[in-house]
Amino acid sequence: MGFIFIDRLYIYIKYNWLQILLITLSIYDLRIDIRILVDSFTFSTMFYTISDHPLAIIILITSPSLFKTINKD
Repeated sequence: MGFIFIDRLYIYIKYNWLQILLITLSIYDLRIDIRILVDSFTFSTMFYTISDHPLAIIILITSPSLFKTINKD
């Protein structure tokens, strides 16, 4: 049972490694702004984050459509 899960996880990561890397780097790029937004949310901080990091925001918004699914055999 456990080996099936590990095999499926390995296949999932094998097919989606680029998307996982892009999401990780986007979150790393936004780490300071996310911390500021969590500590004290203001609209000016949110608009600054969106305008200062447009690529990271676009990657995070479009990330669900980038992932490939694994069909069950």
